[in-house]
Amino acid sequence: MNRRFFLLGTVALVPACGMMPGQNLALAPNSTLIVTRHADRNGEDLNARGRERARALVEAVKDFDIDLIFSPGIKRNLDTAAPLAGARGLAVNRLPQEAPTAGLVQSGAGKTLIWIGNKGNIATIWEDLGLSDPMPIEYGDLHIVRADAQGRVTIERRRYGPR
Repeated sequence: MNRRFFLLGTVALVPACGMMPGQNLALAPNSTLIVTRHADRNGEDLNARGRERARALVEAVKDFDIDLIFSPGIKRNLDTAAPLAGARGLAVNRLPQEAPTAGLVQSGAGKTLIWIGNKGNIATIWEDLGLSDPMPIEYGDLHIVRADAQGRVTIERRRYGPR
């Protein structure tokens, strides 16, 4: 009896957890996910080149009507996002760095959002969404992932900031 209750309880909790790792995740139609790595750093802090790159991000995405800015709660990521957030009057929303894809997909349905991440979580997003390499893991990489009205995905790869 206890075993049956445990199994039923576990099955009942799965839907409440939202997307589970390994599930097929996809951008909703008419959604855009912009992905970039945090700017150049020394330790946890952005260096002079990184601060310049963070300011350049504002110009790099000037043609996008960004609805949401996302980042893990890591100082270098937040510092990279700060100039864009200030210029747009938007808050930086935090998602766990280990598994951000489900939160991005759910929050970004029909919107344009940007993820300012790290090598590891960008690799997770790429894997979860089944996107083609190369991933935007070099400083200054900016990849625009768009899902059209039929959900077909394209990736536009750009660079920004100092070389």
